[in-house]
Parts: sequence; structure tokens; C-alpha cells
Amino acid sequence: MENVLVAGANGTTGKQIVKLLSETQYFKPVAMVRKKEQIDQFESKGISTVLGDLEQDVSHAFKNIDKVIFAAGSGGKNVIGVDQEGAKRLIDTAKNSNIKKFVMLSSMGADAPEKADQLQDYLRAKHNADEHLKSSGLNYAIVRPGTLNNKQATDHIQLSEKLSQSGEISRADVAQTLVRVLHDDTSNKVSFEILDGDTLIGKALEEFSDK
Repeated sequence: MENVLVAGANGTTGKQIVKLLSETQYFKPVAMVRKKEQIDQFESKGISTVLGDLEQDVSHAFKNIDKVIFAAGSGGKNVIGVDQEGAKRLIDTAKNSNIKKFVMLSSMGADAPEKADQLQDYLRAKHNADEHLKSSGLNYAIVRPGTLNNKQATDHIQLSEKLSQSGEISRADVAQTLVRVLHDDTSNKVSFEILDGDTLIGKALEEFSDK
């Protein structure tokens, strides 16, 4: 099994990612959290946990780590420190640790933040983090969902390098997509957008990888 460091494990999407990873036969999650009081919710379920602040050195969190999912976010409170520079710090540390794959939870609009009507600062931070990942030399997948909601998983999405419309998608389906692209034979050195859709997640990824 491969050890997967989940940055932002205490977030709404992060918790779902950790749960999915813990249920697979391929991956073992290592939940990275910022506060000591966030540890027990994971360790009480037998999930490995590490304390790490994205605004500080995080190299200690990479012991025996094979792959990384970045699902952290400041919720708009510190987009430069966390969403941009924190992501860059994690990417640089991943490169120095010879990580096999880095999966980035980004956002629709991050490819062209200057065109956005709102959240321009956030999208610019995500854009800069994404570009840093692309130029890092790491193997990566950048997943850009539409507006996140808390609906139940449908196991279906629409996926394209660039979708022609905006819309929503559940955090549950985003989490599933992020976990699936960890596999070595799926979505290498690519970025794509996802929304609610009619295609099974596995099939959508397979069709995209075959293009």
C-alpha cells in the first residue's frame, strides 16, 4: 500500500478524502492537521496523523510518504499564505522527497483568474500554485471542480480539460475523483475541470486518459 499525505485533512472535503483512502486496498492515508485537538478524530479510527502548518516547514510530514493530495484552503482568510505559498511549500517539499504523484484540488477559473467576476484573489492564488506544480518536475494531476456543495455522492461527473459551462458538484464526488487519480495509470501531468454529470467517475477518467 502507498502512504498518501492529505494536506487539509480536517476540512470538509479533506475528511471525505481520508475516509475514502482508508477504505481502499491501495492507499493508506496520513492526515495532516494544523492543531493538536484535530488529531483524535483520525487516530481514534486507526488513521495515521501528523501535525503540520502550511505556513511553516513541513518536511517532517513526508516520512515514508509516497503520494500527496493537497485539499487545504484558508476559506478566503489567507489566500496568499495558505492557498498559494502553502501549496508551493508542499510542492517543493514533495519534490525534495521524491514523491511519486501530487494531486492538487484547484478550482474552475484558476486557469484565467483575470476573467472571473468574483474571488479573483483566491483564483489568482490557486493559479500561481497550479503553475508552480506544473513547472516542478513532479508527476501531477490538477483537478478543478465547480462550486462545491454538500450533497450525497452520485458517482457521476462530467469531465473535460475545459468545460463550456459553470455549475456545481458535490464534495463527495470531488473526493472520489481525487482518490482515483492517485493511481499510476490515471491522469498523469494533466489538469481538468469537473462538474455534476452523467458519466461514471472511473469511466470519465478513463476516457480522458485515453485521449
